[in-house]
Amino acid sequence: MNPTPSAPAQAPLEGFGNDPWWLIGGKVVVVFAFLVVTVLLTMWIERRVIGRMQLRVGPNRAGPFGLLQGLADGVKLALKEDIVPRQVDKVVFVLAPVMSAVPAFISFAIIPFGPNVSIFGHETALQLTDLPVAVLLVLAMSSLGIYGVVLAGWSSMSPYSLLGGLRSSAQMISYEIAMGLSFVAVFMFAGSMSTSEIVAAQHDKWFVLLLLPSFIVYVITMMGESNRIPFDLPEGEGELVGGFHTEYSSLKFAMFFLAEYINLTTLSALATTLFLGGWRAPFPISTVWAGANSGWWPILWFLAKVFLFIFFFIWLRGTLPRVRYDQLMKLGWKVLMPFSLGWILLVATIRALRNDGYDMRQIVIYAAVAAAVVLLATVVWEMLRGGEDEKEIVPDAAEQGGTPDPSAGGFPVPPMDAPHYHGRGGKPAGASIETPPEEVTSGTH
Repeated sequence: MNPTPSAPAQAPLEGFGNDPWWLIGGKVVVVFAFLVVTVLLTMWIERRVIGRMQLRVGPNRAGPFGLLQGLADGVKLALKEDIVPRQVDKVVFVLAPVMSAVPAFISFAIIPFGPNVSIFGHETALQLTDLPVAVLLVLAMSSLGIYGVVLAGWSSMSPYSLLGGLRSSAQMISYEIAMGLSFVAVFMFAGSMSTSEIVAAQHDKWFVLLLLPSFIVYVITMMGESNRIPFDLPEGEGELVGGFHTEYSSLKFAMFFLAEYINLTTLSALATTLFLGGWRAPFPISTVWAGANSGWWPILWFLAKVFLFIFFFIWLRGTLPRVRYDQLMKLGWKVLMPFSLGWILLVATIRALRNDGYDMRQIVIYAAVAAAVVLLATVVWEMLRGGEDEKEIVPDAAEQGGTPDPSAGGFPVPPMDAPHYHGRGGKPAGASIETPPEEVTSGTH
C-alpha cells in the first residue's frame, strides 16, 4: 500500500543523525562500497553495450564474461609509473585529482535508497543523511569538483590541459545554472529541498509527469555536467589530446576516471530521486502488490531506475557525435536558461492560481495556450533573424591582390600564388632539382 501524505514512509529530518555510531559507520562503508562496485560494473556494461552497438565483442577475458575487466584496469593503473612533469606546480598537481574525487563521494550521502527499516533492532532510514537543503549540497559538491579539473589544467603547464580546464569551467557555469533552475519547479511542488521529503511528495504521482519540461532540461544539463559525449569538450581527444588530464598517469589519472563514473551514478540517482519517485515501485507493481514500497524491496526499484539512466548515458555515447563548442555554449545560454526561467514563471503562476481556488482545467488550458504562443513566437523570431549569426566573409588581402598588413590584428598570411621553397638548395616549387651524380646508382631511386 502506498503511504499517505499524512504518514510518509520516510523519517522526518530530525531523525537523521541520531543513529548509533556503528550504524552510521556501516552506512558510510556501504555507500562507499556501492559506488566503487557500481563504477566497475558501469565500465563493464559500457564496454559490452558499445561493443554490441559497433558489432564488437567487448571485454570477455578477465573473469566470467569479462566482469573483472574493470578491476584489472584498476590494478594496471595502480602499478603504472607515476610520471610528474618537471615544471608543474606539484602541490596543486597532486591535490587536483583529490578535489575531483572526494566531492563525488560526498554528493551521494543525501540519496535515499529506501524507506525506514530495522537493522539489528534499530529503526533507521536507508539513507546516510539528509538536510533541509540537501539538493543544494549536490550542486555545491559538483561545483567544488570542477575546481579539481580547472586546477589540474592550470598546474600541468600544458596548453592542452589549460584549455581543457577553461572549457570545463565555462561548461559548468553554463549548465549548472540551468540545472539549478530545473530543480526550482520540484521544490515548488514538494515544498522542500530535502531529498527524503521530495520522495515522500511523490507518493501519488511522480514529478516526471507533472514537470516534464524540468525533467528534459535536467537530462540535458546532467550530460553537460558529466563531461561525457556529446558534451565532452574538456577532454576532446581530437582537439586537446586528453584535455585537462593529459599530463596525468597512474593513480592520479585513475582518480579522475573514478570521479567521472561516480558523478555519472550520482546524477542518475538524483534524477531518480527528484523525478522518478525515488525508491518507490513503478505504477503497475505498486497497484497490485501492497508491500512493494516497504521493507528492503524498494532498493531493487531504486537500482533499476539508476541503471536505466546509466544505460541512457552509455547509449548516447555510442550514438551521438561530439558537438562544437559554440553549439554547446549556445544551447546552455540561449536555449536552456531562458526556457527554464519561463517554465518556472509558468509553474509559479499555476501554483498561485490553484492555491486561490481557480479551476485547474481552465488553468491547464490557459497554460497550454500561453506555452504554444511563446513557442510559436520563438520559431518566428528565429526565422526572421535568418542568417544574422553567420559571420560576413571578408576577402583576404592576398585575394584582392594586395599585401596583408601584419599589424591588422591577425597573422600575416602569404599569398596563395607565392613560390614555395624547399629546404634543399632554396629552389622554388616547380624548379628542376638536379640530383648529384654520386646519388645516382643503377636500379635504385
